[in-house]
Amino acid sequence: MVDLYDPIHPYDSGFLDTGDGNRVYYEQLGNPEGKPAVYVHGGPGAGAPQRPTRAWDPEYYRVIRFDQRNCGRSTPHGSDPAADMALNTTQHLIDDLERLREHLGIEKWLMSGASWGTTLILAYAQQHPERVSEIVIQAVMTTSRAEIEWLYRGAGRFYPEAWDRFRDGVPEDERDGDLLAAYARLMENPDRAVREKAAAGWLAWEDAVISDEPNGQPGMYSDRDVDAQIAFARICANIFSNGAWLEEDQLLRNAHKLAGIPGVLLHGRHDMGCPVQTVWELAKAWPDARLHIFEDSGHVGGAAMQDAAREAIEEFKKR
Repeated sequence: MVDLYDPIHPYDSGFLDTGDGNRVYYEQLGNPEGKPAVYVHGGPGAGAPQRPTRAWDPEYYRVIRFDQRNCGRSTPHGSDPAADMALNTTQHLIDDLERLREHLGIEKWLMSGASWGTTLILAYAQQHPERVSEIVIQAVMTTSRAEIEWLYRGAGRFYPEAWDRFRDGVPEDERDGDLLAAYARLMENPDRAVREKAAAGWLAWEDAVISDEPNGQPGMYSDRDVDAQIAFARICANIFSNGAWLEEDQLLRNAHKLAGIPGVLLHGRHDMGCPVQTVWELAKAWPDARLHIFEDSGHVGGAAMQDAAREAIEEFKKR
């Protein structure tokens, strides 16, 4: 087990102007002269952690955290109907990462993240492999349409009561069609009450999927204020209903572009939302990656997975 470091707080923060009306919040922690590392949060739409970090050696690492478009402290917030979801695509988010790297004067950075964050990391690294030193990712997903179909329909075989409630959250004439597109339309409704109800239904389903995990916690997704719930569901519905604007299996087919980038892949055997098959295929296609599967974890991870993540970060800090 790697000992946790004393809590470190941001020494710098600011907003990155993207040039299209969006402002992306970022902050830096640790050693300003240290090895750059960027943490890419999940969701999509969850926002970066707002607590001090203890996983990174503050002597060696310069850690960058940021809130992706329209969530957390970035503006405009996704709870505001004026926030334009047409400007929140995977390519926009990749471009924001690259713009942030340039803004901070970073040549290469270690990338770390979980869940949706792993999709964004893989997509960025395949476009800009020369800018990535190492990758450490947990609860890996590539946001293929097959994965999306499983998460929002297939997993309903295990939670039929919860899935029926999720399906019944859209108008009756849309329940046999594209549920995610139906939710995306609800999240654009001018009536805030409609948006609030749809967001609550979306997050209730997310809660159900992790409910039987070894370390699952009741209300893990829905335990956020109403504005954050709306932004989370709106951004998720927008990205997932569009297949993240990725070709099917694009990130697996292009894994060869990661050659030369050391990677550590950490995944729970009991991840109901993102079954282990995907990360298994990714590890086979990425020769510089090491895969660790944890028998005591699901999507939210556990102590052993967190220890392994810290061990990888320790391993890479002097590389």
